[in-house]
Amino acid sequence: MHQVRFRDPAGSVRRGEWHDDVDETHRISFGGETYAVDEVDVLPPAEPTKIVCVGRNYAKHAAERNEDVPDRPLLFLKPPNALAAHGDTVTLPAGKERVEWEAELAVVVGEQCRNVTEDEAMDYVAGVTCMNDISNRDDQAREQNWVRGKAFDNSAPLGPVLATPDEVPDDASVELRVNGETKQSSSIDAFIFSIPELIAEITEYVTLEPGDVISTGTPEGVGPLSDGDRVEVEVEGVGVLEHDVRVP
Repeated sequence: MHQVRFRDPAGSVRRGEWHDDVDETHRISFGGETYAVDEVDVLPPAEPTKIVCVGRNYAKHAAERNEDVPDRPLLFLKPPNALAAHGDTVTLPAGKERVEWEAELAVVVGEQCRNVTEDEAMDYVAGVTCMNDISNRDDQAREQNWVRGKAFDNSAPLGPVLATPDEVPDDASVELRVNGETKQSSSIDAFIFSIPELIAEITEYVTLEPGDVISTGTPEGVGPLSDGDRVEVEVEGVGVLEHDVRVP
């Protein structure tokens, strides 16, 4: 089942089921009611206290950035203000030369956890979704903690749904399209560090709370966003996250 978090026409926040129809339209059901997606506001599928992101988890992405493959997961944080939802228009920081897309598979935590082993890691996963780790390269190149580069408002579009882990193949494809043109296309079997390895490493240092997000890294093919772009992030077994881009 694909779970969706949404605000219904009366303004109530609900968790319902997302349905894909044969004519490529989408419906959302909850409590005996069914809505077209454009009748409601689709919300991010999680309400994290933090988003833990992983850098250079694909060797080909490290190569395109002219950087080494890390010997342990490269971790950084995005705060909750970075969230954006399916269908949103994301406003990029003003006056920047290069703000880039990064398609990623994101894991949502189901239970509070600390010091988790790799063997038990998936027991703490509530589900999987899509994320775009939008990155302000101008400032990322100038700072070490990447607050300006990674943590700006709406820099983490997330959604549209939460899929259970069994719905996502071990070699799930990760793709990104801009204005209908494929820019990134890879598979999670190219990960340097697997999801259980990431959870074990992160929880050695950080307590994860229900709803926290782990974004697992982007494949090669990152590139600059422009005003008016329409972005689609697709993870096999999850669906397609869509958002627009505005440059002030």
